[in-house]
Amino acid sequence: MRHDDIWRALDSLAAENGLSPSGLARRAGLDPTAFNPSKRVGPDGRARWPSTESIAKVLAATGAGIEAFSSLVSGSATLPSQSRGGRGVVRRVPLIGLAQAGSEGYFDDGGFPVGGSWDEISLPEIGDPNAYALEISGDSMSPVFRDGDVVIVSPAAPIRRGDRVVLRTRAGEVMAKELRRQSAKRIEVASLNPAHPDYSFDLQDVAWMHRILWSSQ
Repeated sequence: MRHDDIWRALDSLAAENGLSPSGLARRAGLDPTAFNPSKRVGPDGRARWPSTESIAKVLAATGAGIEAFSSLVSGSATLPSQSRGGRGVVRRVPLIGLAQAGSEGYFDDGGFPVGGSWDEISLPEIGDPNAYALEISGDSMSPVFRDGDVVIVSPAAPIRRGDRVVLRTRAGEVMAKELRRQSAKRIEVASLNPAHPDYSFDLQDVAWMHRILWSSQ
């Protein structure tokens, strides 16, 4: 378990509840600056870890269990199947095929789903109001994502190296890949299936990149 993994889990939990890190801290009854990036490293450059008390308050405030938080630490996502009142919460999210996603009329310039051409599926509640579902086509991400799998994608979720993402180029090409590296000028993504190539793009050639939170497997 690494320092970055803990903070990423808190960032992801915030995003999945439609909150910023400051909003998550406030909801948990903590100082709003408690989870700010500036608080994650001390003046001497040493890593600062959130306290177990802070994490416990966050879990209580969001209704997430320790198992769900552990999944986020490991890089997965938590899609809570129950509300804090104990009843299942179902939400309908837009769904299209990955091959369709490059067509006009499905996303705005910021990469958010728009228009009335989407199909819909029902899923447990997820915090990002702009989350959407894509049906995978092809085998470039096999065996993690197979042809026909449905993935849930969040424009709001933070992304770091090693996350599975959906990326759209300004030329209209859409792909599901793993983020290998992102610098100030370039983005490098990889296919998990070694039979397919990896890609490297100038940052200016990428329209948007969103994190995959969950798959139907």
